[in-house]
Amino acid sequence: MAVKFEKKDDTTYALDVCGYVCPHPQIYAKKSLEKINSGDVLEVSFDNPSSGETIAQMCESIGHEVTDKRQDGAVFIYTIKKG
Repeated sequence: MAVKFEKKDDTTYALDVCGYVCPHPQIYAKKSLEKINSGDVLEVSFDNPSSGETIAQMCESIGHEVTDKRQDGAVFIYTIKKG
């Protein structure tokens, strides 16, 4: 189980924090957002349902926008646009 952060294209990044429980997915998402430019997109994949609420709250509190929320089996995928 390792955190996986990768660049998908010029403005899109992916963060996989499956297997981690709160508050780790939120912490890793925040650190990843700090590494990318304003306007870029971060796709966060996680499998701990309660992490969705904390990730969304964190984004709202620091000015990022969750533009999409979807689920693929047991994995949740949030798309975040950095403010």
